[in-house]
Amino acid sequence: VQLVESGGGLVQPGGSLRLSCAASGFTFRWYVMRWYRQAPGKEREMVADISNTGGSTNYADFVKGRFTISRDNAKNTVYLQMNSLKSEDTAVYYCGTIVYSREYWGQGTQVTVSS
Repeated sequence: VQLVESGGGLVQPGGSLRLSCAASGFTFRWYVMRWYRQAPGKEREMVADISNTGGSTNYADFVKGRFTISRDNAKNTVYLQMNSLKSEDTAVYYCGTIVYSREYWGQGTQVTVSS
């Protein structure tokens, strides 16, 4: 299983970013995908998840109405559209999944929200 995140960067408060996570090594369309984040000195927390078909999504309260998770099963890719970014959204963002009861993570992509 390989997960490769991209799309992070420096953005001003109120701005937007779109993260991507390219997956390989497993049958992507069978599995729930998740986005997590970890800020300095804090534990990793779940941001959003999406069902295998994309028909069901869940969000942490702190991103509801601002972030949107989506997936393209033809491209083996999951996305996180982040709008109205706040300084407290600064973190390393990871995509993850559980395959055969084992958890997998990408290397993460840094998102920094600062003026």
